[in-house]
Amino acid sequence: MLRSMYSGISGMKNSQIKLDTIGNNIANVNTFGFKKGRTTFSDMVSQELSGATAPVAGGRGGVNATQVGLGMQLASIDTIHTQGSLQNTSRALDLGISGDGYFVVTDGDAEYYTRAGNFYLDAAGNLVNSSGLQVLGEDRAPINFIDIAGDLDNIKSFSIGADGSINIINAEGELIETDVQIGLAKFPNAEGLAKAGENLFVTTPNSGVAAELTTPGANGTGTLVAGTLEMSNVDLSEEFTEMIVAQRGFQANTRIITTSDDILQELINLKR
Repeated sequence: MLRSMYSGISGMKNSQIKLDTIGNNIANVNTFGFKKGRTTFSDMVSQELSGATAPVAGGRGGVNATQVGLGMQLASIDTIHTQGSLQNTSRALDLGISGDGYFVVTDGDAEYYTRAGNFYLDAAGNLVNSSGLQVLGEDRAPINFIDIAGDLDNIKSFSIGADGSINIINAEGELIETDVQIGLAKFPNAEGLAKAGENLFVTTPNSGVAAELTTPGANGTGTLVAGTLEMSNVDLSEEFTEMIVAQRGFQANTRIITTSDDILQELINLKR
């Protein structure tokens, strides 16, 4: 069979993976804290038809190797952790990170990391995300407003500072001083984090671990911007351009297969 047919199949298969990645990016264009994916490719092993030879002094010159490629393969699907734009919401519990770092949330057993800062207070006074996971402070303890103010009814208003500090005004109009601060995690290789769904990331052997949490603005982390949420970093114009490139690549590879099929048909017709 013709090598070109199998090369075309590999191109079609991996162009489809590129389209899958683009489709996921576009689907999450309005997902808070979403980080887009990027697909890269590499060529497959090449078959050597003849080897290279070195030049002979005073004689014949060198000859390059003769190789034929056997198609292409998926090299990586990268997660691009660039900053998304901050959208103003004017809601006290909506927090955007301006810079590096991730909020840390837990279900009591495992830790997860997220850039989506749409948080809420539950009936027990816990600061939680939309899935009910508790937000951790810089001391890795869950943040609970009842522990800070004594009673939710005792809270007249509150605000969260750029350094993650929580400022509460009680029912008497007095400021409740607290040393509770929202913690951020920073990783040696953030692009090594794995997506776990629900706007969450988990660590992998290549991401490294956040041994200690830090307060926003310290140790290279960004600051918090209260009343904002980070939008996805998906650029629709870029995604549609990449969609066209992937579509044309897919079409070109199908043409390779049909052309190879025509050649095989001609070979079969030689017997007639």
